[in-house]
Amino acid sequence: MISEETIKQWLLDEDMLLEMKYDESADFHFIIEFPKENIMDVVKPKDKDCIILACATQVSPEHTNLMMSSNPSVKKDFILDLNFGLNQFLVDYELQVQNDVLQQFIITDQIFEDGLTKNELVKTLKRIFKSKLHCIWLIDKKFGTIS
Repeated sequence: MISEETIKQWLLDEDMLLEMKYDESADFHFIIEFPKENIMDVVKPKDKDCIILACATQVSPEHTNLMMSSNPSVKKDFILDLNFGLNQFLVDYELQVQNDVLQQFIITDQIFEDGLTKNELVKTLKRIFKSKLHCIWLIDKKFGTIS
């Protein structure tokens, strides 16, 4: 069984835990900061033998404006490149796209009870964060950096 206290202690040990969130569909839901200034969720869904780690990112209005004014083929290539890149991180993800313009992306992964260790938790959080960085860097590369 996945212990809320154990996960909470691991997050406290690594100075990641920000708050506990009430979530009726979960046995527990922690809001964490990993790394600094990046918010993620650690959730144990009810009746599941895993925890889900998630990071949602809203694309800045400046970047969505740059995307909107881009060539249609550049926008389509960007979404394709984003899919190819994220797929290599072996994470689950959801892209919210309107008219070939990325609005938001959510990156998740899960760790099942039989593989849950502090090491695996931190490694998975790192992989999710690196996936987020990949998205941000690809946006900057394709559409320009906002100063």
